[in-house]
Formats: sequence, C-alpha cells, structure tokens
Amino acid sequence: MSELITADLVDLDLSAETKNAAARSLAERMVATGRVTDLDGFLADVAAREAQMPTGLDGGIGIPHCRSEHVSAPTLAFGRSGQGIDFGAPDGPADLIFLIAAPAGADDDHLTILSSLARRLMDAAFTSALRAETDAAAAAALIRGDAPPAAPEEPAQETETSGAVQTASAEATPEPFRIVAVTSCPTGIAHTYMAAESLEAAARAEGITLSVETQGSAGFERLDPAVIAAADAVIWAHDVDVREKSRFGGKPIVDVGVKAGINRPAELIAEARRKAERGEVSGVPDDSGTGPGAAASTGGSTHFGVRLRTYLMSGVSYMVPFVAAGGLLIALSFAIGGYEIANAKSVADHFVWGEADSWAALLNQIGGAAFGFLVPVLAGYIAYGMADRPALVPGFVGGAIALTIDAGFLGGLVAGLLAGAVVMAIQRVKVHPTLRGIMPVLVIPLISSAVVGFLMFVVVGKPIASLQKALTDGLNGLSGSNAIILGMVLGLMMCFDMGGPLNKVAYAFAVGGLADPTTGSLKVMAAVMAAGMVPPLAMALATTVRARLFTKTERENGRAAWVLGASFISEGAIPFAAADPLRVIPSVMAGGAVTGALSMAFGCTLRAPHGGIFVVPLIGQPFLYLVAIAAGTAVATALVVVLKGLRRTAQDPAPAADTSKVPVAA
Repeated sequence: MSELITADLVDLDLSAETKNAAARSLAERMVATGRVTDLDGFLADVAAREAQMPTGLDGGIGIPHCRSEHVSAPTLAFGRSGQGIDFGAPDGPADLIFLIAAPAGADDDHLTILSSLARRLMDAAFTSALRAETDAAAAAALIRGDAPPAAPEEPAQETETSGAVQTASAEATPEPFRIVAVTSCPTGIAHTYMAAESLEAAARAEGITLSVETQGSAGFERLDPAVIAAADAVIWAHDVDVREKSRFGGKPIVDVGVKAGINRPAELIAEARRKAERGEVSGVPDDSGTGPGAAASTGGSTHFGVRLRTYLMSGVSYMVPFVAAGGLLIALSFAIGGYEIANAKSVADHFVWGEADSWAALLNQIGGAAFGFLVPVLAGYIAYGMADRPALVPGFVGGAIALTIDAGFLGGLVAGLLAGAVVMAIQRVKVHPTLRGIMPVLVIPLISSAVVGFLMFVVVGKPIASLQKALTDGLNGLSGSNAIILGMVLGLMMCFDMGGPLNKVAYAFAVGGLADPTTGSLKVMAAVMAAGMVPPLAMALATTVRARLFTKTERENGRAAWVLGASFISEGAIPFAAADPLRVIPSVMAGGAVTGALSMAFGCTLRAPHGGIFVVPLIGQPFLYLVAIAAGTAVATALVVVLKGLRRTAQDPAPAADTSKVPVAA
C-alpha cells in the first residue's frame, strides 16, 4: 500500500468542523502530492457519492470516497479529528476519517488494496492503534500494514478462501448452518468489503459457515453454484442491484442495504435463521444474469450460446421499459384521437389546451420519442452486458446508426454485439499505468465508437438493412397457414417458461416490430400478448372448477392469477408450474398455441406492447381476440384438470389436511 498513502497524506490534528471541510482539507493534500488534478472537480465527485448514502460508520469512522476522472493514481488520505465530524453515522460523529480516491479506470490490483483497507476498518485493534498514534509517518505505516497492531486471539479453527469463512469449534455441530451473502455499494470500494468483513466476523462468532460474494469495482468472483445450493439462507447487503439474482432463487433471503451489513450483521444472521426455520422461500426473478458485468463474470467457463443469450437478454431487459411507456402512450393517443393522430403537426408548434386532439398528439409524440430510443438502448445495453460501462457509448452510437440506415431491430442486435466485442478486445491491450485513468472515459469510447461506426456504415449495415426489409415484407405477407403456424410457435414460446428466456425472445421479437409498425408486426404483437395471458388465466380457472385437485396454497394463488393473467403477467402461473411442471407446462403450452394461432387467423392487431384486457379497445377485432384468449384458456384448463385427475386416480389420494402442506415454489 506504499503507493497509496505517505506521511504527507496524514493529518493527526484535523481541524475541520464539517464533512465537506474535512474532505477539502484531505483532498488538498492529495493535490499537493500530485494525486488529484482538479480539486473542485474531485470534491464534486465526492459530494455526489456522499449524496447517494452517508459514509459514516458506527465506531467513529468516516470514509468519504469516490471514483473520479480527476484522480491520477489511487490514493488514501487519513485525518484524525479531536472534536469529531458528523458523517451521518447512527452512533454519532467520526474521529477517524479516510478519504479514498480511485481513478475512473483504476486497475483491479489497486482496488483490491483499497478493499483490504476497508476490511481492516472492522478490526478494533487497528482503529484503536490509529487513535493512539502520535506520528504521521507511523500512522501511514500502520495503515500500509508495515506495523500491524496486535491481533486478537483467533477462534479454535478458521479457514478463509475466496471470500468464504468457515469456523469450527469443539462444540460445533457436524452440520453447521450455512449462509451465502452478497455485498455491494454504488462505488464498490469501501462499504462492499466492510459489510463482507462484518458479516464474516459475526458468522465466526456464532459458528456459522458463511460465504461472501463481494460485487465491487474490481469485478466479482461468482460463488460456486454448489456452495449456493448447499446454503440454508441468503443475505443481500447491497445498494445497487445484485448481479445474477436468479442463482439464489428458492431460498430464504434477507434483503437489506449495505450499511445494515456493516452495522448489524448479527441481526441479519439471526433473521436469516428465523426465515429458514419458518421455511420461507423468496421468489427471485429470472434475470438471466443481465445485471451490469454479469456476462463478463461467466468468463470462459460458460458455453458461448449461454453467454450470447445473456448478452441479448441484457439489452432486452433495459429496452422493455421504453417499449411499455412509449407503446402505451401511443395506444392511449389513438384511443383519444384515432389513428390519424400520428400525422398531426408537432405540438411544439401547435397545441391548444382545450382540444382533445392536441392532447392526443402530445401523447403520441411523447410515445414516439420514447420509441426512438428502442434500438439504441437495445444495442447499448447488449454491449453493456458484454463489457460494462465503457461499452455503452459505442453501443448507443451503433444503435443510432442502425436507425439511420434503416437496419432496425436486427441492426441494433448486431451493433450491440459488435460494440461489446470491440471494447472487450481493447480492454485486453496492455497500456502504460499513466493511461489507465483515461482509458474508460476517453480512449475506449473514442476508438470503439469509430470502429463500430465504420463497421455499421460501410461493412455490415446495408446487408442487415436488406435482411430487416425482407423480414418486414415477410410479416406483411403472412396469411393463411403461414400466419397460423407462426402464431402457434409464438404461443408455445410465450408459455414454455412464463417470463424466462424463451418467453423474452418471443416478446422481444414482437416489440421489435412496433418500432416500425406494419400490419404483420401488429398481428404478431397481438398473438404474443394473447398467448402470454393464457397460463395464469388457465390456472385460475382450473383452481375454481376443480379446487380439490389443488393444495390450499395453490387455490389462494389461483385467485391472484385472475388479475395477473388479465394484466398480461405470465409469471402468475410459475408457482403452479414449479409444483407440477410435467402436467402444468404442457397444458399451458397447448393453450398458448391455440390462442396464438386463432389470434393470427382472426387477423387481430395490437399497437400497445402491454396492458392485457385494459387495452382491448385498442385491438383490431377485439371480440375475436377475446374469443382466442378464452379458447386457449379453456384448452389449457381442460388439459391440466384431466392430467391432474389421472394422477389422483392412479394413486391413493392424501387427506386434504396433508395436501395443503405440499411446498409450493414462490
């Protein structure tokens, strides 16, 4: 840690009275040593990080920190205040202040060193030694680890590898309680690792096996799937989204902010144990690893096809909110002003407050603006899923170019993959340490945008545009048996995993057509939404007409499934599919195929990407559309009732009191 702190960066008599003054005083020392290039710019970044969450910790510690383009080298400054400074900690002012500065493109080694310091702050012997030290050079040496404080007596046995702590004592049971934890914070430098250390220490004290995955700035090493599978409970201590949440599905989860992991780890462990004892199971969405950097975390150990799906789902998951907002606004504008409202003049030039058509035009143009982001967002976040933040710029640029050359949805897919691949290639190039700070904010966006732009404009753009036009023409020309077959296939996909990857692929195919709507693409959207409503509606109907075939919990879920199905939330059928997949999934797939085929055969169209029965007035052929949904629901209900009835006939049925205890996945 000799590069990070020296005696010049230590102030044992910090006179500042506020946290802003303390940050400025310590930052001035960084400027004097050449570690910070712009004092005010750096302090603005520190203040922005502080605004996200106070950085005061119990025990009299303040850790203002940030990543900033104004930092030339990873740096740590330490100040000790005699009167204490309020950093927002629950137990009062802080007297030990650590200002941590990391460049925007800090390398993993430096971030790991800073993270190790964050862990040491949880050591009472370390902080006590800092409070007693009278020499700045000695304090710097203590922080560097050159003169470690006397360590407290260790437990009987301890092993620590890859963020996992396992503790045993003479009284430990052969099967200790097992917990897996994830910690993360917006900056990923301090709180992430302090929460991990705090949880590990609390677990050691209670004889619990705890494995922690720290999702920090230096990336993260995924917990072994076998460790997660063996865990009795999960703790998430985080202030940013947990990456790849679906790995932890089906287990009791304690979900709190990262500071709770630092300040009250024993309470979190106790809560995890209580949830496990009660048999609570938390439902975790199948995010398919679409969180930031999730794709990169799979590394080379995952099959390319799986990684490709992860990349694509990253883009789709970020695109869907634009689709929902823009599509519903456009659909509402049509309901108010009719379809011709799409040709209205700009409301910036002509808007009459009391005129319904003006409001309809306003909604239409806002929705159109949201739709204009579909392809760039898709491309940008596909690239983001591959190579994290440095890939956002070339991804968005490539997506915008795809719109310019009429390459559409397919062009966005290709642009995102190209941008991610180019950035990943650049990141493998070894650069001089002095350039690392500007790589992610200048060099990578500049070079990758130029390369992606060249490829999209000159090399692959026109062929993709031609393919997109052929696809559009094909959808417009769909009729008869071809349209019915496509409807069946889309219905099967929507009902196979109900919100999972295959469902998302079908939905993404449909909403991609709304970016440039044609009669064919509107038929596809109608078929996809209709089929997606079938699974929960069928389960709701089945629990109503044959309640004795279902457990008490399933009957309660069935009542909620009416609303979920009517709202086009396919996930409402997941509890039923999880409890009895061999009977439920084939049944709802058959119903979805019937609904999709009938919707296409009837020529139903839909301009809204979501909404369920609430957008029926906007559907072409609305009565026949409802007939298609009813038919598919009836088919799925009949099949699931017959299959479940055959099972009960083939075996001696259990009493109702026992069947109500069958566990059902949430």
